Order: sequence, then C-alpha cells, then structure tokens
Amino acid sequence: MGNLGLSELLVIFIVALLVIGPRRLPEVARAIGEAVKSFQDAIKGTSKRE
Repeated sequence: MGNLGLSELLVIFIVALLVIGPRRLPEVARAIGEAVKSFQDAIKGTSKRE
C-alpha cells in the first residue's frame, strides 16, 4: 500500500467523509473494495464471480 502513515490515512478518511458524507461512505468503500478485488482477479486471470 505504499508508505502511508496513520496521519495520511486519517486525512484521506476525513476528506472522504466530507466529500461523500457519512451515510454513503460505507457504500462507496464497499464498491471500491469490490472493484479492487475484481481488478486483482482480472490481473491473475481468475474469475470467481459468474
């Protein structure tokens, strides 16, 4: 994940909270997680979602 420290992650979280809002943040985080998982599966050449 690189060299991100706690303070950088906290700033990113606060900015995301302000931009997206507290109600949609879990939904957006879940969608980003699924997209990353899908991207990793595509890179590996495996697809478990069908």
